Amino acid sequence: MEAAITILALLFVAFIALGVYATVKAVGAAKRGVDRTITQARRTVEDTTLRAKSFGQTGVAGELAQLRLALRTSMRATQDALHAGVAEDSSLAESVGLFRRLSAHGLELDEELKRLEREPDRATVAGLLPQLRERTERITHSADSLRWAARDRARQFADDDLDALNAQIDIEAGALRHWTVEEQRPGQAQGAASQGSGAGATRGRDAGVEWPEPAAGSGNSSTADESWGGPAREEAPQAITAPDPHLRTKYPWQKSARPETTN
Repeated sequence: MEAAITILALLFVAFIALGVYATVKAVGAAKRGVDRTITQARRTVEDTTLRAKSFGQTGVAGELAQLRLALRTSMRATQDALHAGVAEDSSLAESVGLFRRLSAHGLELDEELKRLEREPDRATVAGLLPQLRERTERITHSADSLRWAARDRARQFADDDLDALNAQIDIEAGALRHWTVEEQRPGQAQGAASQGSGAGATRGRDAGVEWPEPAAGSGNSSTADESWGGPAREEAPQAITAPDPHLRTKYPWQKSARPETTN
């Protein structure tokens, strides 16, 4: 009895622990989903604001908004391309590591540009624009290089796979059209046979081989037929029948036979 109670208690505790674990995992997944949604919404709002500033404002504020927008767009596109490619091509892991190091410089530059947007001294900010533009171009150029290299690699793999697939399909299509090969074979065999017979006749004439003809009246005609491979001729004996006297031709000087009378 005590053993049964102990087993039930252990099962109850196990179910409670499993429920707590599942609850914690579900809450964590929900929290990550909410955080991801909030981050995407904030990013969308910032991108929309930067796009509006780059088109609606002029001067230093518009220039800073354009630099931030170009930097964020290039870095996000490269991140998406590398993360999508590394799942299929493990050799892109090193490229992902390089991009992480580049992202650190990009985030630092983005924070600096964001801070300069609130700077009241526009003259000082205008003097820093050439340097900021150069840094932005260097980072975006590196990010674009990684992104296009990954895309070219994926495209090359796709082209190689397509070439191999086309070759296999051509082989399979030829195997399915087997009757075209069978139609060509009889013509080739007939041509080879005619060439072989012509060559055999030529060799026979060149060698001067002649088969002796059987002598007239000799009884060896079957031997000659067998030498050529033909069937032996068999002559059936003719029956000897007496001529019918009624069928004879009558001449005028011949007397007709008298009928026999009986006494």
